Amino acid sequence: MKNSIKIIKFIFLLTFVLSLNSNLAFTQKLNLNLDDAINLALDNNREISSAILDVKKANAAVREAYGYALPSVDFSASFNHFLQKPVMFFPDFEALLGNSVYGVLFNENLLPRDNSKFKPIQFTKQSFVLANSFSTKAQISQILFNSTVLEGIGASGIYLQLSKENVFNKVTQTILNVKKAFYSSLLTKELAVIMEASLENAQNNLNNIKALKKQGIVSEYDSLQVEVMVENLKPMVLQLNNAYKASLDGLKLAIGIDPKTEISISGTIEFQDKYNMDVETLIQKAVANNYTIKTLELKKKVDEAFVNVERSNFYPSLFAFGSFEFAGSSDNLKFDTYNSSMVGIGLSINLFQGNRTNQRIEQSKVAVEQTNIAMNSYKDMIAFQLRTIYNDLSRIRTSIESQRSNVSLAEKAYNISLVRYKEGTGTQLEIQNSELALRQAKINLLQSVYDYNIAIIQIENLLGNVNETYLNKFESIWKNF
Repeated sequence: MKNSIKIIKFIFLLTFVLSLNSNLAFTQKLNLNLDDAINLALDNNREISSAILDVKKANAAVREAYGYALPSVDFSASFNHFLQKPVMFFPDFEALLGNSVYGVLFNENLLPRDNSKFKPIQFTKQSFVLANSFSTKAQISQILFNSTVLEGIGASGIYLQLSKENVFNKVTQTILNVKKAFYSSLLTKELAVIMEASLENAQNNLNNIKALKKQGIVSEYDSLQVEVMVENLKPMVLQLNNAYKASLDGLKLAIGIDPKTEISISGTIEFQDKYNMDVETLIQKAVANNYTIKTLELKKKVDEAFVNVERSNFYPSLFAFGSFEFAGSSDNLKFDTYNSSMVGIGLSINLFQGNRTNQRIEQSKVAVEQTNIAMNSYKDMIAFQLRTIYNDLSRIRTSIESQRSNVSLAEKAYNISLVRYKEGTGTQLEIQNSELALRQAKINLLQSVYDYNIAIIQIENLLGNVNETYLNKFESIWKNF
């Protein structure tokens, strides 16, 4: 009994510890860099998951298309028992025969005519089937030539390529969204750091002023000025911290993780000069490598393949077939059986179908033209976007260079204002103005570098520049389909 109680206590203790560990694991904060965020998004994105299922579906369609070219084997069996046998009405053959004989004898005057010899014709019921019967039949058919089957195999293969390219297109869009959300979070994080640094500077200045005030060196007016500045900065810091939390929620949404999951991000917004080539070269690369354009090109090929599939209905179909049958019948389940077998070749061709085939071909041609229009429109849009972003990059580069110089000047001016105030030649207003100018210069530089990175992200998306590691993980997934 005591041992049983000890075991029960141990089980309860073990359950409690395991649940505690699981809760701790659940509440553990995720620290993500950009690569971590992208990989998580690729694993969790619902649109990508749906596109992967399209690849699986397309694989099945390819196998189905090949299946139409393989032999078709069918087997059927049946057993029949007549509860009531079918009957047919037949005339009385004995009366018919007798009447015929007497008619000949009377007509040839071999006997004197006696009409009483003629019997009336009666009908009798007669059944010619047995009560029980069975039949088993095996059939095989093989298409020798069918243009629709051949075109269908080709179309299904192109559709498979299209579904895979669509996955890559969804991947690039997901990466674009995650990068934008991640850099937005980095921006608000670093803005909060700048504002917190300003608050810290103001707080240190206030502490110095209070110390000097106690010594009677500075006036109460200076002390009040700095104190007001500190209080004004506090809600701004709080506002940016809240904005940072909101940006993390947006990042979680882009990644596709539980909104309740706590995350933090690591990384900095840095300037790395890229894409100094001319804009026309960028446009050519984008038209050749953009995943949306690749998807539309394959969509056009699929539409063209369906034109050929519909046109193939005009061509004949040649097929071979064979069958073997084993059957029997009886009234008492002791069957008399027999075998039969047959082989042959068949040819079928449509001669007229109410012009339906021509109209289906026309519909497929319209689909080709629609896809071609969509593809050309997207190419024009890419060219427009690249020219706009490229022109903006030149402005942002110039802005970054000037903002870097501006930050250095603002830092120098702020340090001078501190020295002047300590020496008694400056005022608190100079310190506040120089600190505000320094803060704004840092914010302007950060915003310019952020704008530059967002522009680069958009260019890379338009160019189809994606880390092969992200794409290879999906190649390995559909190899198992």
